[in-house]
Amino acid sequence: MSLIVLGTASHVGKSVTVAALCRALYRRGIAVAPFKSQNMSLNSYVTADGSEIGIAQAAQAFAAGIEPEADMNPILLKPKGEAVSQVVLLGRPYKDVQIRDYYMETDKLLAEAVAAFERLQRRFGNVVVEGAGGAAEVNLYERDIANIRLARALRLPVLLVADIERGGVFAQIYGTLALLPEEIRSLVKGVIINKFRGDPALFESGVARLEELTGVPVLGVVPYNDIRIPSEDSLSISERQCAATENAIRIAVIRLPRISNFTDFELLERHASVEYVTPGESLAGYDCIILPGTKNTVEDLNVLRGHGVEKELEVSGERGVPIIGICGGYQMLGKAIIDRGIESGGDPAEYTGFGLLDVVTAFTGYRKTTVQVRRRATGPGPILQAMGEVEGYEIHMGETERRGLPEAFAGEGAATPDGLVFGTYMHGLFQNPGAVNALLAYLSKRRGLPFEPITEADGGALGASAAYGDLARHFEAHVDMDTILGFFTR
Repeated sequence: MSLIVLGTASHVGKSVTVAALCRALYRRGIAVAPFKSQNMSLNSYVTADGSEIGIAQAAQAFAAGIEPEADMNPILLKPKGEAVSQVVLLGRPYKDVQIRDYYMETDKLLAEAVAAFERLQRRFGNVVVEGAGGAAEVNLYERDIANIRLARALRLPVLLVADIERGGVFAQIYGTLALLPEEIRSLVKGVIINKFRGDPALFESGVARLEELTGVPVLGVVPYNDIRIPSEDSLSISERQCAATENAIRIAVIRLPRISNFTDFELLERHASVEYVTPGESLAGYDCIILPGTKNTVEDLNVLRGHGVEKELEVSGERGVPIIGICGGYQMLGKAIIDRGIESGGDPAEYTGFGLLDVVTAFTGYRKTTVQVRRRATGPGPILQAMGEVEGYEIHMGETERRGLPEAFAGEGAATPDGLVFGTYMHGLFQNPGAVNALLAYLSKRRGLPFEPITEADGGALGASAAYGDLARHFEAHVDMDTILGFFTR
């Protein structure tokens, strides 16, 4: 059997709940796979066969002790402009569509999603299904293939997840249940309340009142925790701001309008003050500046130039501040971007980059590179020379020509001769402890600060995280696991 986890809203903890359930079942020797029919996210992951899925489903797969695959997230929407998204179907680019046109394909995409779910269920026996956003979006019911239409097709028991931290939890739960279609409401077998601050026992009267109002049992009140697994979307960036202290290494990550894969910096966030800086804010005072990935390099480049970021980078570079570009950020650091209308969706044009690296990027066809990689840092300078071998994955459109500069990594990337400015297509670079140590050791030495190297136990590949076990134990301590286990085949 299987289970659907729906939410009262976005960012209430559905992804974390699914990951916790997957690891809890894995710890009991019960085979399980995660599934999300449709995900809208710019945080994605590349599977072993080169398929692209939401990074949350990859994390959930690792929590379940299995390798991520395309069936776990058959439809991935990657917003790239005003009302336009790239549709990734079963791990491969399908088309760019206007949202109004996307809904014309609802029936076809739902059929693809149900078929993917059925393949997973045949192979694993149990599937934990995650919904998207809030379940009670009444204006979307006839085209909601992530919640209502999927639930109608699968007819599985439903857990409803709510977030007490944002307030209004009674209205969240009661209102959602009241607005659900009757045939879906009858499938709701329990409620999980997330992010409780303090002693859950203090909410016992609230639990009793909710059960009286709704007739649905509350199966757990889960206290707030700081156990981090990769974040699904940019709603979580505001929670990630690290408070700067006088002695902390300060790293600025430019908060691009279409920032993607900001989960690249989660390990850095635990060992330095990583601040997501809005274009137009000063970059003075930072020890390192990172331009992250983006779903639309050209448009975000124009935004940064319009806010004076080009001059800020020039001044920081003259001061010897390391500047690192990842994926789209790497493309921006180059001399030029030649777009045949693929990236911008308009007429062919050439755009001037920031010119900190002598490279040129060309978008000449609707082709995407999606591949897992393991490379040795070969570039010059104190940071790259100390990294050693690292692993990650590439997800990008366009090809970049390196014109005389040394490679940053074997076969990829580019670096200035002193190695203080470099770019790479490798997402996940700073999930490698070796890369984090290399960067922070250099920055600490430059500031005259002590540095304690982090170990492999502190980070590493997405699938190696010990956080999944910690998350499951925390979840199990606060929910009715006996009831929940009854939804699965042992």
